[in-house]
Amino acid sequence: MRLPDRIEVSVAAFRVTAGNRLLRLVQVARLASVTGRWAYTVTLAVFAYHAGGAKGVAIAGIVRLVPAAAAAPFAGSFVRRMRLDALLLRGGLLRTFALAAAGGIILAGGPSAAVYGCVAVESAVSAVMRPIQNSLLPALAETPEELTSANLVLSVTESLGVLIGPLIGAALLHTTSTGAVFIAAAGAYLVSAALLVPVRSHAGAQAEEPASRHLLGDALAGVRAVAADRDSLVIVVLYGADSLVAGLLNVLIVVTALRVLDLGQSGVGTLTAAVGLGGVVGGGVMFARLRTSRHGDDLVLGLLLLGLPVAVLSFVSSEAAALALLAVVGLGVTVIDVAAVTLLQRNARGEILPHALGLLQTVFVAGVGIGTLLAPVLVAALGVRHALLVTGAILPLLAGALGRRLRRLDDRPAVDPGRFALLAAIPIFRPLPEASLDVLARSLGPVDVGAGDVLFEQGDEGDAFYVVQDGEAEIWQDGVLVNEHGPGGYFGEIALLRDIPRIATVRARTALRLLRLDRASFLAAVTGNRTSSEAADAVVGARLGPAPNFTAL
Repeated sequence: MRLPDRIEVSVAAFRVTAGNRLLRLVQVARLASVTGRWAYTVTLAVFAYHAGGAKGVAIAGIVRLVPAAAAAPFAGSFVRRMRLDALLLRGGLLRTFALAAAGGIILAGGPSAAVYGCVAVESAVSAVMRPIQNSLLPALAETPEELTSANLVLSVTESLGVLIGPLIGAALLHTTSTGAVFIAAAGAYLVSAALLVPVRSHAGAQAEEPASRHLLGDALAGVRAVAADRDSLVIVVLYGADSLVAGLLNVLIVVTALRVLDLGQSGVGTLTAAVGLGGVVGGGVMFARLRTSRHGDDLVLGLLLLGLPVAVLSFVSSEAAALALLAVVGLGVTVIDVAAVTLLQRNARGEILPHALGLLQTVFVAGVGIGTLLAPVLVAALGVRHALLVTGAILPLLAGALGRRLRRLDDRPAVDPGRFALLAAIPIFRPLPEASLDVLARSLGPVDVGAGDVLFEQGDEGDAFYVVQDGEAEIWQDGVLVNEHGPGGYFGEIALLRDIPRIATVRARTALRLLRLDRASFLAAVTGNRTSSEAADAVVGARLGPAPNFTAL
């Protein structure tokens, strides 16, 4: 693609995202929270060092990483049990109060253990908040292109927060105190929560799980569901490998600057900045590729861009060459982040999505932690250059082994326009954005019913929603024929929305071709969008009104 064309695509993508108020609020809220998090993270390291030296810094790192890794898998469970608007509000306020309390304890000269306890709460809540917000994006985006653009802007926003946050933290530390920085970061969290209020209202309610199901059991069930979805599992595993390499690089960049290139302490910052610069360039590359929708290819490309330069770095002794190679690494990081999250959002079905995004957050934290611990072992056993070579080989090898599977995700056939039109014509789904309808249309499965056969009986458990594609269906209630449905007709929503048995029997008058939408996908789409939820309530109210005949089940 020529440079002018890339610029045109990038500008168009920015305009599309900027035109969506809800997406814009999510992006600004993310910038506020990431900036606050990094401002207090830098300050936490200073506080920990003064409180316990190098051991204190290690303790602070564990306090931040372990709760985050433990909490992230429960994101899907919370989504299933609580209203999305309540989750966003409570989570935003809880981490605000936790950070403010930590600042207050520091100012009051309280024990460091109490500060670490507050930090652990903040870390756990933030780990759950991010996948919850990302799981909302498909419902907020109006088009598939806008969804990719939103993910990309959030990735760039993260990079900006990583840059701005430490600078603000350092400036505040110079003029105030560690406790004041914590309270300022809490203020940034409060701003983030306030910005998400309109998004909360749009999100509406989410289906709640029965109280008898344990939270841990639900989380484990979600992990098993992701594991059973091979495509989602491959994406999560590759993201975990990417995080492992990132953790290794956290240490290897320092060792390379000091022992290989002899750049001194300032060289560490210079090499790290090169990665950040590459991340910004990576944003431009992904904007230029928005219209290709080849996110499997993008993920393969990102794995190569991150891994190969690290391997080549093991052979160079020039600062300029190292800077160039690490800039390419940063480019690869951005490409992987955007491609992995977008692939999950487009391919994970129904209730799997929040579980998959939560698991993604878990493997990120765990991967970075394991890589950070493993790097010194590799350096001691192999030397710096060989450690770089081994680290750089991990992702290209995985790209070669799994690249064909990732490309198959891009080669899936386009959605049948007829199926898309059937869904778009149904009042319940009409308010949904194009991106959500696209996901639902891909989730539909065909069901054939012979003339005279019964699809299900009154009193059966409701497990799916049905749309008539061809043929005619009869609706019987208490032995009385109460309605008929032809092409475009639909039924099954009442049992799903009200969590009750089927209130009628469906029999095929003629040979039927139905399109089936499973319970999880139906509820995730309808109850996750306020307008769609209201439309569904109106349909159910009309069908369960005072009139004696029921037209659905």
